[in-house]
Amino acid sequence: MSAKNKDTLSADVWGGLAAMLVALPSAIAFGVAIYAPLGAESAAIGAMAGMVGAVLLGVINPLLGGTQRLISAPCAPAAAVMGALVAELAKEREPTAVLLMMTAVALLSGLMQIAYGVLGGGKVIKYIPYPAVSGFLSGVAVLIFVKQLPGLLGVSGGTGLLSALSTPEAFRMPAIVVGLVTIGGVFVAPKLVKAVPAAIVGLGAGVLTYFALSLHDPSLRNLADNPLVVGRVEVSFGSLLSGMQQRGSALAGFQPADVASLLVPALTLSALLSIDTMKTGVIVDAMTRSRSDSNKELRAQGIGNVATALFGGVPGAGTMGATLINVTSGGKTRLSGVLEGVFCLVAFVALRSVVAWIPIAALSGILIVIAIRMLDTKSLRLLKNRSTLLDFGVIATVVLVAVSVGLIQASAVGFGLATLLFAREHMSASVVRRRASGRQLSSKQRRVPEEVALLETHGARTTVCELQGNLFFGTTDQLFSELAEDLRLQQFIVLDMRRVHSVDFTAARLLDQMDQQLEEHGGHLLISGIPAALPTGRDIRAYLADLQIGKDSGGIEMFDDLDAALEWVEDQILETHMPARRRSASALDLAGIDLFDDLERHGLLEAVSDCIDARSFQAGDTIFAQGDSGDELFVIRRGTVRILLPLEAGRTLHVASFGRNNFFGEMAFLDRGIRSAAAIALTETELFVLSRGRFDKLSREQPVVGVKVFARLARALALRLRHTDAEVTALQD
Repeated sequence: MSAKNKDTLSADVWGGLAAMLVALPSAIAFGVAIYAPLGAESAAIGAMAGMVGAVLLGVINPLLGGTQRLISAPCAPAAAVMGALVAELAKEREPTAVLLMMTAVALLSGLMQIAYGVLGGGKVIKYIPYPAVSGFLSGVAVLIFVKQLPGLLGVSGGTGLLSALSTPEAFRMPAIVVGLVTIGGVFVAPKLVKAVPAAIVGLGAGVLTYFALSLHDPSLRNLADNPLVVGRVEVSFGSLLSGMQQRGSALAGFQPADVASLLVPALTLSALLSIDTMKTGVIVDAMTRSRSDSNKELRAQGIGNVATALFGGVPGAGTMGATLINVTSGGKTRLSGVLEGVFCLVAFVALRSVVAWIPIAALSGILIVIAIRMLDTKSLRLLKNRSTLLDFGVIATVVLVAVSVGLIQASAVGFGLATLLFAREHMSASVVRRRASGRQLSSKQRRVPEEVALLETHGARTTVCELQGNLFFGTTDQLFSELAEDLRLQQFIVLDMRRVHSVDFTAARLLDQMDQQLEEHGGHLLISGIPAALPTGRDIRAYLADLQIGKDSGGIEMFDDLDAALEWVEDQILETHMPARRRSASALDLAGIDLFDDLERHGLLEAVSDCIDARSFQAGDTIFAQGDSGDELFVIRRGTVRILLPLEAGRTLHVASFGRNNFFGEMAFLDRGIRSAAAIALTETELFVLSRGRFDKLSREQPVVGVKVFARLARALALRLRHTDAEVTALQD
């Protein structure tokens, strides 16, 4: 073994050992807390269940999980949910039936976690709103705190807080002293001892205090029928296997109605354990600059909890305290997590007799400290700003429901409020990313000055809206309100949806209403940039077609991109407002070309005709390619030419399109440089080609020809630049 591997192994050993010293006492405490409603005599069963959970989760989850150095063990959410379930079931069922129901809930919860991981739920759980998660965990903290106070006071297990407080004569002073010493030890330990986890110091102080008090009260040294300590833990490998077989046989006899009654608590438990794991995983990733596989981790957590349930252990999750101790103590790989489970097993086997003497009050003290630290006191800052009052209200509501009604009901409230928070966030942000008039934006079809002037005159009756985010019930009303005036007055409304992530039924119906309202006064609704498939996998075109959106009004116009939609709008405007002779598709002669208009008026057209050749191209022909040399200016008599800029991997960028009476190729004509892009005939095209060399010779003989052609050329280019400037300004705004 290399020195580097030895160092890594040593670091993992120390990390796993330190993590065990944190995880095992907490696991025992959680187990005792869960089983407390079944009576004081059940404390030993709870302690054993906690240790079984620590061993199995500690070994299985790191081997299968997707997060390096994560420590899995019984945790507070499991204690709160399972403890509440036991307390409820114990009112109506025998202890044996309660234990079986607990196993079923833990088993179902583990199976649900496996399903979450298989279905990719790890990423979804990470995005549950913070107020809902904070409310859950703070509610768990309050429940644990309230349920552990009777144990701290020495009142027998299963007694509620109000009942305990109403019978002060039942308080046991040794328990109170031990509990307070334990709490004090946990809080003071980090300031005095760095090498030993605070939970171990606090527990050790509590145990020593208990035996010190036994010097004054010898009855404290009796293990049998002593409600102040855990009691004898009777366990063997054979008994674990036997118990597993018995649970398996009993579970096989479950009826569908029995399973249905446990779905809600199992769902609550699986959600809380998954959230706790994901939260810890995110922190580990941040600390170690790594990236975990959340779905793989959920599957591993589920498998670990299924195994734990079958062996009668307490379910758990990736725990924050033990994980942080593992990382800060040197843990490097997932081996540190496995070793934590192995050390728990060694301690389980070697220290069973010691566990029997652990005071219940000491365990209650440890859980009270955990509860205090779980409380999200930072959420009180949300009260300072009006904008975050609703977030605080969500947290407070979930905590209140958890304490007054139950965690299962609180989970339902939490997820409901999380949905409302999602809707609120999306409703507060406009789905309109950018809005512009048809006078500010134009297609890549380069028009002649007469057409540009006409489009600017009538472009104000076109509104272009670039949408973003999610079009759903929470944002559709806002979009409709923003476009209300446009729907009443405009001729064309273009909705660019290339940045839209989802569209629900409500949004689809809104589009239909918008189209019908525009159709009432002869307007048109256009949708562009529809993705082939949204992140949700939905095909919007097919979805809208299935809903027959736009059918009553003749159909919504749909285009692959915004440029195509704008070109369609421009063509409609020109067709309506430009004389038919100007829109004719016949080939122009030289006298009809705007670029040579001044030459005709001064009788110079015949002279320049000697410099011009006529050429024809079929649709798809290359007129010139990028990198070609040339000094020719091309004027379109008939047809359409598209200018393309070649990109990597065979892709091209559509730069512009030119139609009848327009020109292209002016850059090489002016500077005699190589062609910067390619020109492709989009349709059957006829061109006039002006050679720079022949034109220069003519200009020397008749300078007025050169002056007038270059003046017209400069004016046309200036108009193009001004139009481009206006578009850039509109996009920037």
